[in-house]
This record gives sequence, C-alpha cells and structure tokens, in this order.
Amino acid sequence: MAPVRTVCVYCGSGFGRDPAFREAAELLGTALAEAGMRLVYGGGDVGLMGTVARAALEAGGHVTGIIPDFLQAREHMLADIQETVVVPDMHTRKRLMFERSDAFVTLPGGIGTLEELVEQLTWAQLGRHRKPVVLVSVAGFWSPLLALFEHMRGHGFIREGLDLSYLVAREAAEVVPLLREAGHEPDPQAEEIVQQRM
Repeated sequence: MAPVRTVCVYCGSGFGRDPAFREAAELLGTALAEAGMRLVYGGGDVGLMGTVARAALEAGGHVTGIIPDFLQAREHMLADIQETVVVPDMHTRKRLMFERSDAFVTLPGGIGTLEELVEQLTWAQLGRHRKPVVLVSVAGFWSPLLALFEHMRGHGFIREGLDLSYLVAREAAEVVPLLREAGHEPDPQAEEIVQQRM
C-alpha cells in the first residue's frame, strides 16, 4: 500500500453534545498538518467539519473542500482554504473525495457521516480499493456500529472472504501513526499503539 499523503475526513456538520468531539477534530486537523498530510473534506465551516479544517489551516496544512452547490449557503463554505471545488451533486462530491484521497478517517457525525463511511467500507469489501479506513471512536462513539458489524458477522451476512477492512482509533492522537503504519511508513508511535492494544 502506498504512503498516505492525502486524507479524507468525514464528520458531522454539528458539534454533538460531548466537548471531546470538538477537541478530537481540532487535534486531528493539527496532527494531519504537522505530519504533512493534506486534508480533503466536505467544504463547510460548520460543526466538526469546520473545526478540523480550521485546525489544519492554523497548523500550516493544505485543505481541499468539496461541496455541492446546494449546500454552499447551508454549510457556509470556508473561504480561507487553499482549494474549494463546487460540484453539482452529492454523488460527484463523494467521487471526487474518493479520487483525491489516500485514506479515510471518520470522526463522530450523523447519518450523512455514517453513509460516507459505510460506502467506503462496502467498496473496499468488494475490492474496489485498498485505502485505509479509520474510525475515530471518541468516547466510544462508534462502539454501537462495531457491535452491529459483529452482529452481522454472527448472522453470516459478513462472510469469510468478504470481511470489512477498517482500523479503530480510540482518540485522534492515534490516527496519524495508524495511517503511517497502514502505508508502511515507519512511525515509532504506531508501534507503541499496537503494543498497548496487545
């Protein structure tokens, strides 16, 4: 697998009730920029998506926002980013986000965030890509989804040979080391995280 240079982040257009979610978005944006990884995201200046983009910018990172024209006003495009791509529909947005990214990271979010995550998991399951997919389960946010995956396995709907490929980070600080490990870039923090989980 090639080194990860550009990361697509899926996350909520709201903040959620737990302050840890916003803190994770800030930390992730900063960490990606400091690691020299470019950010691709949904283009808005609201909620966690705006937070992760602004944090990346403030840390000197490169940010590309991809937004459908009908959401420009609703999600208040972030004007300060280096590149904004306005597209005609959600399908084009998701395709471009996929094409421009080497990996996908999912922070807490709502049904739209879930839909984007599941699409990438499905495409990987069907052999359409081998890009890393990371769920950042801040405060156990994604635990019910992970339990659902186990439920599906138990009932034979996620079968051997068609298993899901994803990584789980318990906090945003683990994301960059995991991405470097997935892209076979040496990173001492990645080995430390693996050892902690053994």
